[in-house]
Amino acid sequence: MAQTVISAKNPPHIDVTRAPLAYGKGALPRLNKELNDHTLLTRQRAVRSLCDYLHDPEHITESLRTGIPESLKHLLNDKDVTVREKATECLYIMAGYSVGRDAFLEHGIIVPLSKLFNDKEDIVRRNAHKAMEMTSEAPPAAEGIVEANLVPMLVNKLTTERDEIKELILDTLHFCMRVDCNQALGAEAMNVFTDHLTHSLPIIRAKAARDIMDLSVPLAGKNNAVELETVPALVKLLKDEDPDVRANAAGALMTITITTKGKYKALSSDAIKPLVDLVDDTSSEVRANALKAITCLAEAPDGRSELEKHSEKIMERTNDPIPAVKKHADIAVRVITWKP
Repeated sequence: MAQTVISAKNPPHIDVTRAPLAYGKGALPRLNKELNDHTLLTRQRAVRSLCDYLHDPEHITESLRTGIPESLKHLLNDKDVTVREKATECLYIMAGYSVGRDAFLEHGIIVPLSKLFNDKEDIVRRNAHKAMEMTSEAPPAAEGIVEANLVPMLVNKLTTERDEIKELILDTLHFCMRVDCNQALGAEAMNVFTDHLTHSLPIIRAKAARDIMDLSVPLAGKNNAVELETVPALVKLLKDEDPDVRANAAGALMTITITTKGKYKALSSDAIKPLVDLVDDTSSEVRANALKAITCLAEAPDGRSELEKHSEKIMERTNDPIPAVKKHADIAVRVITWKP
């Protein structure tokens, strides 16, 4: 016969680590109140529940109206690691939406968030960098990061952080350098990026090469790449097994070889042969970037005379099924076959 058993277990489907949500429109105001509670357990449960609640896009705008960003900004300074971890995760979720990124600027969250780059807990630092990277994808937010003088700190963190976080930093710097390269140049970012071209992870090699391409857009960056022996390192990556690495290395060389210094540095680094080999690459991005770099090198007399030996192979790309590749192949052939 069945009997009643007194149990110490919690009722089913109830998670004691999360705060129960109020009904309907009362959910966010109540969570916001609990986020500012003096009791640690209340704050922990509230921020965990908020993290789950914000995954629904319909709740993002309402959270902004309720004042959630200001409360999360305050929680970034909390002494408890769980609160900081979940607060940064909430900010990362909000930064995935344009209204959320606007809130970062409106509430001045960028600088307080950057202070967690020095947090002793890896998970907190990772979430902080994820939120910052997501925010930087919007040009106004990238400008905010630059104006806060955070680029030198990010460059410095590349030399000490874990690989998983380095990927996020390289992405953040990529968006910041599209706004302004001066801080990165002043922080000797070209040196740091060049060191990462030999990293064991292909994703970091690819992103380092991409950031070199960004940093080489201004003339000072091109000259910096020539002086710091970045070009030979990029030439070696043209034979990398990863297509993203090859594409970004060719793109960086394309940008650097716009100047005469860059052209002759690439020629002296024997860049022509690996670049010509890439015109038959399976990746259309690799083929296009290689043809662009070849065109730049063909503008130098020494480069043109060497490339004339490979003109037939390059001419085959004028029938490439990808329009962008065909376009750059046509340009390369015209420059190579030009006679003074």
